[in-house]
Amino acid sequence: MASSMTDTDTVIVGASVAGLAVAACLSRANVPYTLLEQSREIAPAWRNHYDRLHLHTTKGLSHLPYLRFPRSVPRYPSRDQVIQYLEEYARRFALAPRLAERVVSVKREDGRWLTRSEAGSYRSHNVVVATGFTQTPHRPAWPGLDSFTGPVLHSSEYRNGKAWSGRRVLVVGFGNSGGEIAIDLAEYGARPSVAVRNAVNVVPRDFLGLPILVWGMALCLLPIGLADAIARLVSRISLGRLERLGLAPLPYGAMTQIRRHARIPLIDIGTIGRIRRGQIEVLPEVTSFVARGARFVDGVERDFDCVVLATGYRPSVATFLAPVAEALDAEGVPTASGAETLPGLYFCGFHIAPGGMFFEIGREARRIARAITRPAAFRQVHARAQGH
Repeated sequence: MASSMTDTDTVIVGASVAGLAVAACLSRANVPYTLLEQSREIAPAWRNHYDRLHLHTTKGLSHLPYLRFPRSVPRYPSRDQVIQYLEEYARRFALAPRLAERVVSVKREDGRWLTRSEAGSYRSHNVVVATGFTQTPHRPAWPGLDSFTGPVLHSSEYRNGKAWSGRRVLVVGFGNSGGEIAIDLAEYGARPSVAVRNAVNVVPRDFLGLPILVWGMALCLLPIGLADAIARLVSRISLGRLERLGLAPLPYGAMTQIRRHARIPLIDIGTIGRIRRGQIEVLPEVTSFVARGARFVDGVERDFDCVVLATGYRPSVATFLAPVAEALDAEGVPTASGAETLPGLYFCGFHIAPGGMFFEIGREARRIARAITRPAAFRQVHARAQGH
């Protein structure tokens, strides 16, 4: 590790959606910053996802501060279109992240923040952690998983279903990644099954011509019980009775799931229709694996050629941030996002909101920049007065 020390006003950790948004807002405010990214390219979270991935929230409300998606891009941009947008965003605001520079520690020292990376050290008044939820793939353990003879892929390793045409694939997990991967497998002619561990909330991507994102933002203005009731009615009208498909509803509604449990419902982009047509099979919770397949909670054993774990990620902030107890909850998730958590310490992109992650990140980035700008301007004036 290099021993050089660089002084800057703010260090931003992570150059994906949140980090780029904060950097652009600070750049507009003329606040000096250093943007660090452990990958060799910006937006690694989007680059490393499967080919079919689309933004599930409308582009009209999912752009970052000061730059909209091009008019030629469809309402729900593809993975490649999002990457192109983020690359143009970095060019437009002359953002120059230090790439391939993994942060190994962030700690408070003598009233400043000391950030150490594999290439150097940075001393700053502020640190913005913008690494997001998708840092470390979560791979649950099941009895017998090591004995399964086929490939076991986490969703971060899955690219497309081309290799699995005509073959049986088990997708474990029924979140938005699991739902879309099951569609992708069906489109390639595979025979996908989805293991659903828990009860679920499912909402349509659009209702009465409006994106569900718009409905969710409107429902935020209502008492949560009423908002849940309306969301359930919308889902029932759009998707029918999901219990008949083996999908038990959660005891609380979609708005409670978002606001109180920080979880996004499944946004249906065609998964439910394919389940109804028999192109995707719904199975209960996996209890163990055997050499040729999996065993389920109902005692049934089924053969599979491949397993895809759509089991999510962990944020992994605790691996480099020193004041863990003061800033993170028991699951390692920041206790606040978009506001000052400790003096000079901010997180961006860790709050689940009905408006979608891009929309919420844009709001948080502006708030963080405003909080940082005023003391930064004072320091600049003071430095000039001192002749520095």
